[in-house]
Amino acid sequence: MKIAVVAANGRAGKLITNEAIKRNHDVTAIVRHKNQTEASHVLQKDLYDLTAQDLEAFDIVVDAFGVWDPAKMDLHDSSLMHLADCLSGTNTQLFVVGGAGSLYVDPEHKKQLKDTPDFPKEARPVAVGMGKALEHLKERSDVQWVYVSPAASFEADGAQTGDYTITDNEYVENKAGESKISYSDYATGFVDAMEAGKYNQVQISIYQN
Repeated sequence: MKIAVVAANGRAGKLITNEAIKRNHDVTAIVRHKNQTEASHVLQKDLYDLTAQDLEAFDIVVDAFGVWDPAKMDLHDSSLMHLADCLSGTNTQLFVVGGAGSLYVDPEHKKQLKDTPDFPKEARPVAVGMGKALEHLKERSDVQWVYVSPAASFEADGAQTGDYTITDNEYVENKAGESKISYSDYATGFVDAMEAGKYNQVQISIYQN
């Protein structure tokens, strides 16, 4: 597959880029600054300057953009909608590195993880910002999107275990009562989901067994 990874220099973006290359996919890193991935194909361009023409050759575009400054939470929504606009009406899939706050904690899908009492207060602004972007994405019938949430505890330095499950948009705990995934396992599962070719216009999640 021909894959473009937007914000490929970020922690998740870099791991996804390198994992896809390891599996012999044709990967282009889209970065603002000097490429720090293993990709040999590079497009150095700001996300907001990307055009439909820049992305038309790809089977999948990965949105690995993220921001944590509380004053810039609106960028989650505006950046995702810009990419959606670029891919509108095409067969190119938009795979999004999402957040866990939007996972549902009840079978009726009326309550999300970010709204539970134990959800960390410091993480709530990001969860709300990303959740708003997801809700707007759900309204788009013109885009072939997949939103990939990590488990509740997204461990940057966690080990690569290879022991994970891809599931739907509900909060899940493993047998130890934990909801966690390392960045490395998330990246591997993310590429698995792209290769599966069975997801479209859905939110999925990846958690460690």
